[in-house]
Amino acid sequence: MRITFIGLGNMGGPMARNIARAGYELTVYDLDPDKVAQLCALGAQPAISALDAATGADVVMTSLPNPKVTQAMATGPQGILAVMSKGSTWIEMSTNNLEVEREVRGAATVAGVHFLDAPVSGGIEGAAKGTLTIMVGGQAEIFAKNEALLNIVGENVQHMGSHGAGYVAKIAQVVLCYLHSVALSEALMLGVKGGVPADRMLSIIQNSTGRSYVSDRYGPAILDGSYDPGFALGLAHKDMALTLELAKSVEATLPMCTQVEAIYAQAVQKFGFDQNHLMAIKLLENANSMPLRNSAAAQSHNKTTEKETCHVN
Repeated sequence: MRITFIGLGNMGGPMARNIARAGYELTVYDLDPDKVAQLCALGAQPAISALDAATGADVVMTSLPNPKVTQAMATGPQGILAVMSKGSTWIEMSTNNLEVEREVRGAATVAGVHFLDAPVSGGIEGAAKGTLTIMVGGQAEIFAKNEALLNIVGENVQHMGSHGAGYVAKIAQVVLCYLHSVALSEALMLGVKGGVPADRMLSIIQNSTGRSYVSDRYGPAILDGSYDPGFALGLAHKDMALTLELAKSVEATLPMCTQVEAIYAQAVQKFGFDQNHLMAIKLLENANSMPLRNSAAAQSHNKTTEKETCHVN
């Protein structure tokens, strides 16, 4: 079976590496030649374009940055459906909205290509280890045919239902990450403003009913001031925007999601798309004139502030 992987970013790259290491015949394409070279070192074959990559493939897997790119990948000037073989399968692993899913799936049906929406969750670490959760929408028989391949990149691979169900499940679960991040920062801020050291407040949260993956994984990245470089702020906002698009599609009223999307939108405008995703928390810190820092980071911050004050004087 010839596999093609298009999109070798933070998630796509590690997934493709796991497929290459599993011994599949793999062709790869990305706009960044260095990322392609990394896969070729593992035995993958390079392609000069997305069209070249998709030609003759049994399965094309894509991990793309947003719905517009997915849409262009299907029907644009470099649209892969024009060259994919009838009976082949496109496994689309990005986070997407239902409108684009319907358009892309419709075009795939016309081209005689099977389509599975199969977005992932588990972060860069999960992509590297092959432990991702993969939520798949589409025909059950096509899912079954490709389940072994999906098990190479994920350990929790679930068929969620008909076309679009994978995208819905991904958006519905990932939104909790951003809601939890904002809620965690507010809980920490309440404690710190009330006199509890930030690291002690986080420890209490991590050992109480408020504990979550976010408090364990991202709490320390807030308190050390790194704001977690593993994911871009702009991509986090993209997920929140997709949440509101989905809510509109299914006629769901989600007031908390609306507020959190506005926070991330403001953070992107203030700090930039490529900043670390937890920089959204800095809006709260700025509003309270209080950085959330552990004891060591706070002392370092205070020394830096003293030096800057002396320099100004």
